[in-house]
Amino acid sequence: MDVVEQYGAGAPDAWQRLWSPHRMAYIRGGGTRADGGCPFCEIPGMTDEDGLIVARGVNVYAVLNLYPYNPGHLMVVPYRHVSDYAGLSAELAAEVTAFTQRAVRALRGASGAQGFNVGMNLGAAAGAGIAGHLHQHVVPRWGGDTNLMPVVGQTKVLPQLLGETRQLLADGWATSA
Repeated sequence: MDVVEQYGAGAPDAWQRLWSPHRMAYIRGGGTRADGGCPFCEIPGMTDEDGLIVARGVNVYAVLNLYPYNPGHLMVVPYRHVSDYAGLSAELAAEVTAFTQRAVRALRGASGAQGFNVGMNLGAAAGAGIAGHLHQHVVPRWGGDTNLMPVVGQTKVLPQLLGETRQLLADGWATSA
């Protein structure tokens, strides 16, 4: 008897499973590419659609998270590869703040978000997936948005494709000034 037969893996039961095998590359790579390159340094060289960029500023850009906690989860990222928040120039810190405020307005207008989680994980010990390149998360929240899927199934169901979310937020960004 093999493991599948012994433990019933794959046998019909009352649960449906959502598979997201694309996440394994992220899990194994710790958020960096196999060659050690930084995705946040490469994204600005892509088109907005290919890079999932919502908006571009002078020193920062807003990009959808490839592995979102909720629909519309985006990040504000400096173009410059910098990891130390305490060492940011006043100009760069101000633009990170201004883009974060604009992201909140755009998300609220485009999706009716009722609340937000905003923050940074500074360093690998703090949970940063890409610790070498500072980025601020802006996660829209709605009452009741946590259900049994993440609690029991360790799975988040996202009702919209990232490209569609990017377009919706890019349109909302234009009117959020």
